[in-house]
Amino acid sequence: MFILRDRLLMRKRIFNIAKLAGITRENKVLRGEALNVLEAIDHAYVDIEDGLIVGFGSGERNEAEGKGYNWEYIDAEGATILPCWCDSHTHIVYAASRENEFVDKINGLSYAEIAAKGGGIINSAIKLAETPEQVLFERAMERLEALMKLGTGAIEIKSGYGLDTANELKMLRVIQRIKAAAPIPVKASFLGAHTYPPAYKTNHEGYIALIINEMLPAIANEKLADYIDVFCEEGFFSYEETIRICEAGKRYGLTPKIHANQLNASGGVEAGIAVGALSVDHLESMTAANIRDLAASNTIGTMLPTAAFFLRMAYPPVKDLMAANAALALASDYNPGSSPGGNMNFVVSLACIQMKMLPEAAINAATINGAFAMNLADQVGSIAIGKRANFIFTKPIPSIAYLPYRFSDNLINKVMINGNFL
Repeated sequence: MFILRDRLLMRKRIFNIAKLAGITRENKVLRGEALNVLEAIDHAYVDIEDGLIVGFGSGERNEAEGKGYNWEYIDAEGATILPCWCDSHTHIVYAASRENEFVDKINGLSYAEIAAKGGGIINSAIKLAETPEQVLFERAMERLEALMKLGTGAIEIKSGYGLDTANELKMLRVIQRIKAAAPIPVKASFLGAHTYPPAYKTNHEGYIALIINEMLPAIANEKLADYIDVFCEEGFFSYEETIRICEAGKRYGLTPKIHANQLNASGGVEAGIAVGALSVDHLESMTAANIRDLAASNTIGTMLPTAAFFLRMAYPPVKDLMAANAALALASDYNPGSSPGGNMNFVVSLACIQMKMLPEAAINAATINGAFAMNLADQVGSIAIGKRANFIFTKPIPSIAYLPYRFSDNLINKVMINGNFL
């Protein structure tokens, strides 16, 4: 018998599951047509111990009786259960909203025009510099708690609204505090190369030197980041500058992730592949060569459809990317300027509606491939033995396709994180 301090080991069985979806037998990133396959079991159960999945299959509650465990039974009441969303691209540490720029967009100003008049990233940087670390932490935690209730079970958070050493470090320390406080996995990206601050507008070399010679050593000394990110775009950081900054980050143990091809085909995909980036994110402006080269690489293409939606831009060419056998993920790009929301349910719906992804492909891109885009696929992203019991319990639904189809409805009944309901 299994004894722990003279007591039976505790296990939980979730039973009466209408459909258990997102099962993986082999833990690998999904490419091309494989994205369209979402493995599922009808009339299922899941067993949990210490917050981890220890078993699942078809069956009823009474199959778990005895066997040396003290069982707690949870009736799923006919829910469909999915792995929680894995949001691999966010900017949720920020000081204030930017709804005035939303009005500017309605009035016809472009993203670049708003940035040129002191809006955009610079606006957020000014407000962040004025905001104490504790306030930033509290606001970001409120956002994260709201996202978890919407089904997010792993997240990446970027700096990039600091744009000087003190404030970039402040942002990254906030992210470290979130890592310590949150019940879900959190990854940190250093995005000092988000834009050129006003003091360095005509002195690009000076700012790059600041990133490489001052920011990176300080970040490495405090172990504040997992990744280094660069906004590779016309008017921001060039292909060559992106390569230099990423290579410098790699010397400090930071894996590259690139903001690539959002506004123009400006070399971001090529730079990401050249430096071995974990992911290249956005991909709204892709050439045939970009698609071919990304598909041939180990770099994941992360698509951010809510940013394209909010900015009224063209969407990434997902059909061409899938046909080329690219590895694709979906993320929210939650930020105050171009994607002011992190509801991954809407991200999945938008991927289906505007990018014509099948529901199964969109769910896979937002779960298992999102986990791979954060190096977290050993913990989250699918239903598999040993992974965290981070689950979305839906309200009763007739099919998987019903989730993205009812894009304006909240079809989540409950969210479980590490085997416990929020």
